[in-house]
Amino acid sequence: MTVTVHNPFTATVLGIPRIGPRRELKRATESYWAGRIDAAALHATGRELRTRQLTDLVAAGLDSVPVGTFSYYDQMLDTAVMVGALPPRVTGIADPLDRYFAAARGTDTVEPLEMTKWFDTNYHYLVPEIGPDTAFTLHADKLLDELREARDLGVPARPVVIGPLTFLKLSKGLDGIAPLDRLTDLLPLYRDLLGLLAAAGADWVQIDEPALVTDLTDAELALMRRTYADLAGLSQRPAILVATYFGRPGAALPALADMGVEGIALDFVSGNSGDARHSGNPGDAQHSGNPGDAQGSGTTVADVAAVPALADKLVVAGVVDGRNIWRTDLDRALASLGTLLGSAGALAVSTSSSLLHVPYSLEGETELDPALRSWLAFGEEKIAEVRLLATALHEGTDAIAGELSTARAALASRSADPRLRDEAVRARLAALGDDAARRSPAEERRALQRERLRLPLLPTTTIGSYPQTSAIRQARAALRKGEITAAQYDERMRSEIADVVALQEKLGLDVLVHGEPERNDMVQYFAEQLDGFFATANGWVQSYGTRCVRPPILYGDVVRRAPMTVEWIGYAQSLTDKPVKGMLTGPVTILAWSFVRDDQPLADTARQVALAIRDETVDLQDAGIRIVQVDEPALRELLPLRANAKQAYLDWAVTAFRLATSGVSDATQIHTHLCYSEFGEVIGAIADLDADVTSIEAARSHMEVLDDLNAAGFHLGVGPGVYDIHSPRVPSVEEITASLRSALKAVPAERLWVNPDCGLKTRGPAEVEASLHNMVTAARAVR
Repeated sequence: MTVTVHNPFTATVLGIPRIGPRRELKRATESYWAGRIDAAALHATGRELRTRQLTDLVAAGLDSVPVGTFSYYDQMLDTAVMVGALPPRVTGIADPLDRYFAAARGTDTVEPLEMTKWFDTNYHYLVPEIGPDTAFTLHADKLLDELREARDLGVPARPVVIGPLTFLKLSKGLDGIAPLDRLTDLLPLYRDLLGLLAAAGADWVQIDEPALVTDLTDAELALMRRTYADLAGLSQRPAILVATYFGRPGAALPALADMGVEGIALDFVSGNSGDARHSGNPGDAQHSGNPGDAQGSGTTVADVAAVPALADKLVVAGVVDGRNIWRTDLDRALASLGTLLGSAGALAVSTSSSLLHVPYSLEGETELDPALRSWLAFGEEKIAEVRLLATALHEGTDAIAGELSTARAALASRSADPRLRDEAVRARLAALGDDAARRSPAEERRALQRERLRLPLLPTTTIGSYPQTSAIRQARAALRKGEITAAQYDERMRSEIADVVALQEKLGLDVLVHGEPERNDMVQYFAEQLDGFFATANGWVQSYGTRCVRPPILYGDVVRRAPMTVEWIGYAQSLTDKPVKGMLTGPVTILAWSFVRDDQPLADTARQVALAIRDETVDLQDAGIRIVQVDEPALRELLPLRANAKQAYLDWAVTAFRLATSGVSDATQIHTHLCYSEFGEVIGAIADLDADVTSIEAARSHMEVLDDLNAAGFHLGVGPGVYDIHSPRVPSVEEITASLRSALKAVPAERLWVNPDCGLKTRGPAEVEASLHNMVTAARAVR
C-alpha cells in the first residue's frame, strides 16, 4: 500500500558529519579509550553535538532533517548492532559500548572487523560478518532515542537507516554463505523497525541504498523489488524515501519506482561514466567552459522523465555536490530542477549524498585568498545553497537575485583565473614519449637491485610513518604560533628522525624509514609544496572512527617548485649503512585524498601530479637513496562503480603511477603500498604498476589477497601485512610466525617481504616497539 503523505518536504540533506566542527567527538572518544572520561561524558558530548547540528539545520531553513546518521565510529557498524549481527568473538563483552569499540578496533584478545572503503570515497566502513548462524535480532534503541531527541527539540526529523540490500551486499560472507542469501531472515527486522518508527511519530524514513548505483544482476534486481514491495505493503509505517547516491541507479530506478515507495532520492552530480572524475577524454569535461559543467553526469532529467511512475512520487533531487567543495552553479541546477517539475509528483532539493564527505564550514578559513574562497562551498554553505534553490524553485528567481549574482561572479572569477593553467608543464607533458612510463623487464631490475642492496631472505621493513608523538605535535604547533623558528623546528625533526633510525637499528630491521615526523599528512605535506594546491586551516573530514584528514584543494595545474623530501631522507640515510626508503605519495592517492578541480578530466590532472613525483624520485636517487616507495593506497578507491567505466580508469591510473616511477635507473628499487580496500577488482592493475615490491594490507583478511595476486600472475616482490596497525593489540611472535608461514604457501621466500599492514603514526611508541620486535623475531625464526 501507499501511505498518504500530507507533508512532502522541499529542502533537505541526505546526511550530516558527526565528528564535530572542532573534532569534539574525536577528542572525547579518544579520551574514553584512554580512560580519562567515562561513558556518560562521551554520551554527553554526542548529545551536545547532535542538538547543535539539528537546531542549526532547522535555522538554515531545512524542512526535513536527517537523524540517526550520528555514530561513535561507523554507520555500517551501527547497523550491525541494530540487527544483532556483531561477530560472536565480541558478544562476551558485557558493556555495550566496549563491545561496540572492540568490533571496531579490536582488543588485546579480540580481532576487529575488517575495514574497507565506502564505495568510491575516502571514508572507510567496518565490514559486517554474516554467516549461516548469524541470528538477526532488532535493537533499535539508538535510532528511536535520537528520533525522540529530535522531536523534543521541535525538529522535523527523518530517521535514516542503511537499507537491507546495501547492508548485506557490503557484508562479508562466512562459511560459504552469500550475505544476500540471508535477506529473508533480515527483512522482518526492517518491517518491525518501520512500525516502531511510525509509532514514535516519524512521518518519513530514509532508507539508504547506494548499492543500487552499482552493477546489479537480474537476481539482485528481483531481490530489490521483493524487498520494497514488502516494506511498502506494510499498513503501519512512515512514508519511505529510498536514497541512492554516488551515481545513477540505471535499471533499478524504474523497478524501484513501481514498488510503492513514496520518494526516491537521486544523485544528479556524480556519475560513474564519462565524467571529469574518471574520464580519460578531455572532451568529456567540456560542456560550456564553466568549471561547474564538469561535475559529472549522475542521474539526468531524461532518466526521470523516462519513468512514468515517478509522476506521483517525491523526487529528492541531489543537485548540490555532497562530495566536492566547489560552489554550485545555481543557474544550471535551477534549469535541471525546473525541468524535473514536470516529471515528479513533488520535488525537493538536496545534496547529492551525505555531507559526511566535506568540511563543516568556511567560517574558519580566514587566511584563504578571497578569490579562492569565493569559489568554495563547504557543508554549511551547501546547506544554504539547498535552501536557496528550494526558495527559487517555489518563489521564483527574483527571491534570490542577489545570491544568484554573487554565485555567477564567483564562477566567472574561477573560470578566468590565470593560476589555473601553467603552459610549461602542459608542454612538457605533451612532449613525453610512450617510453616515459616504461622500465626494463623486472628480471633485469631484480638482478641489479639484489647486487646493490644485498638484503637477506624475508627482509623486514615498515610502511613509512612512525608515531606522531606529543613532542612532534607540540613542535608543529609552536612553529605555527611563531614560538620557534623554522630552523629550530627542523632541528627538532632531525632529532626525531635520529631516534627513529636508532630504534630500527636496535630492533634489527633490514630496510629503514625516516619516520616522517615532519609530515602533517601523507597528501597535505606534498600539496603544500606544489603549485596548484592550497590547504585549509580547519577543513577536517572523517576518514574512519576518530581518524580525520584535512584534504588539500587542487584548483590549478600542478608544478613542483623544488625537492620536497630529499633533505629529510638524505639526513636519515647519513645515519646508517642500511638502506633508507624515500617515502612519496602516488598521483592517484594525492588526487583521491584531495578536493580536486572539476574543470578538466582527472586523468590530465593525474599526469601533472605524476610528473612532479617523477622529478622527486630522480632527485632522491641522485642523493644516494637506493629504494623509493611511492604509495598508492587509493588505487581501488577511485575505481568507477560501473563495469563499463573501470578499464578506462585503470588504464590512466596505472599510466600515471608508471610515469611517476620510471625516471629512475633499474638499480633503484621502487616500492608501493596499498591498504584497506577490496583488491579483487584491481589485482591486474596492481601487477601492471610494475613496482619492484608491493606491500599490501593482509592481516585482517588473513592473507586472502595473496591468492588473488597469484591468480593474476603477479611475479614481483610482495609484503603482505603481518599484523594490523589499526588495532591497539601487540601481535605475538607465534601469531606473526603463523602469518608468515601462511604467506610462504603462496609466495616464494625470494619474493616475500615482512612488514606491518600500514604506517605507524597513529600507534603509541611502546606498542610499536613491542610489535616490531616480535615481527623481526618471527622473521628471523622463519628465515
